[in-house]
Amino acid sequence: MNGTSRRAAVLGSPITHSLSPVLHGAAYAALGLGDWSYDAHEVDEAGLPGFVDALGTEWAGLSLTMPLKRVAIEIADRVSPLAGATGAANTMIFTPQGRLVENTDVIGIVESLRAAGVDRVENAVVLGAGGTAQAALAALRDLGATAPTVLVRSASRAGELRDAAERLDVSPVVEAVLADPARAAGFLTGADVVISTLPGSAADELGGARWRSRTTVLDVVYAPWPTAFAAGAATAGCRIVSGLDMLLHQAVAQVELMTGRPGPVEAMRAALDSAVLARR
Repeated sequence: MNGTSRRAAVLGSPITHSLSPVLHGAAYAALGLGDWSYDAHEVDEAGLPGFVDALGTEWAGLSLTMPLKRVAIEIADRVSPLAGATGAANTMIFTPQGRLVENTDVIGIVESLRAAGVDRVENAVVLGAGGTAQAALAALRDLGATAPTVLVRSASRAGELRDAAERLDVSPVVEAVLADPARAAGFLTGADVVISTLPGSAADELGGARWRSRTTVLDVVYAPWPTAFAAGAATAGCRIVSGLDMLLHQAVAQVELMTGRPGPVEAMRAALDSAVLARR
């Protein structure tokens, strides 16, 4: 595909904070794809169908962030088994057969945990019930945890997560305790892995939990970093995995889907590190 002008972009709302252009731009440079470009566009759920319909044949693919991960499935021509099972898609590829959606958040979580030394998980806790939480269920299943505890604010809002769990053949224990931080913190004590998919500072009140030093904590939030949640766990000696690690590894998979070439991990990591330093 070298020498052919192609386009890709990340869509979401809000989108100004996104580091995806840094990652994908670095990948194109390392791969010698000088005619490829990657942009960011503010698009909400209502605007996604029209945006995609208006794209020309030069478009290779899209990265999709919140709040588009579920609605993307509705406008796809084909849905990968993993995206279908999780009920969320963060990648759209334009193929001769139409729009294909995929979920690379799962491999992003798996690879970031493996990079932190986690190869097997028995006791896991997930915070939140959105699309990223559903990807976390799939990732934990791949690492051996088929009955994680999922902490939510309201059990009535966990219906889509329960549906995804059934498709993934996992049996989460859903606990509606996030409105009571002291009670929620008690569920974190015995976990091998804790994954927070909560936005912004929503998990910060749990940072003072009685952590065990052998726990690995992944917080998908990466700006600002560290969050109070991650900092509290780090103080207790936990291994901390930043959302930047997940972002990197899911983007590596996206690059391969869009370009047909393996994502250049080290070049992308170096660009990401530089961008993060520049923002501090």
